[in-house]
Amino acid sequence: MEDGRAVMAPDLVQEFSRAASSPDPDLAAPALLIARLGYPTLDPAPYLDRLEQMGEDMARRLDSTGPTDPHGPLHSLNRYLFEDQGFAGNATDYDDLRNSFLNQVLERRTGIPITLALVYIEVARRAGIQVEGVNFPGHFLLRFPLGPGEAPESSVVMDPFDGGAVLSETDCRALLRRHAGGTVDFAPTLLRPATKQQILVRMLVNLKRLYVRMRSFPQGRAITELLLAINPSALSELRDRGLLAYHLNDYTAALRDLEAYLQFASRRDDGEETKEERDEIWGHVKALRRRVASLN
Repeated sequence: MEDGRAVMAPDLVQEFSRAASSPDPDLAAPALLIARLGYPTLDPAPYLDRLEQMGEDMARRLDSTGPTDPHGPLHSLNRYLFEDQGFAGNATDYDDLRNSFLNQVLERRTGIPITLALVYIEVARRAGIQVEGVNFPGHFLLRFPLGPGEAPESSVVMDPFDGGAVLSETDCRALLRRHAGGTVDFAPTLLRPATKQQILVRMLVNLKRLYVRMRSFPQGRAITELLLAINPSALSELRDRGLLAYHLNDYTAALRDLEAYLQFASRRDDGEETKEERDEIWGHVKALRRRVASLN
């Protein structure tokens, strides 16, 4: 098995942190850094060049068609990406890791909602069109603003996994029921535009879920490093990094993270962690203290 003590290279974590926190709206560069989890020697330049070329092609197409109706750019983008370029949702193998890596999505022209949305946003931005991501529960969406403000009526909501299909509020409610199973009530705030960091966090959380399910704990641990680089106060990620280190027999690192988690969690009273969860972590900490002491 891969050495459990191996963690993500500090320089890559720092590079990702800078890209994620930069005011530059670019999502492609940090997404390609995420892709190095699966492709460590990845050269991002060809993929960034490809997005630039697609953006230029789209801009020329818009110049040639001219302003015909308020939805014109949306329709043109849909035709270009989903018909001419052949991008499509991978419904047959949704959990394929390649669907979550931007380089592979550009190569294979298939992905999951959030990676297809990222391609859509980046091509649109390079063509001079504003398209926003929507961090909708269970299924990432797109938002095409028609005017100022965040109200639903000031935008068109689209599904990048379904060829850019335009969704009504009724459609969004049905989508929510399908993916959240009635555990989340629909509200217009669910259709607010996502921030750059929210989009990157969602990409990483999706990947972490897949890696943990595959018991690929070194990669899962590396993802917690990137999540904590975006939000150092994310207690759930500090806890998970400790638990993943425990799975990988890196007892010293596990003890450090889980002790820190309990210390910070005890100061919070926001209901995020139940007493049962804290008691379970405390049990791990006691076991780890015995293990670490026996190694000294």
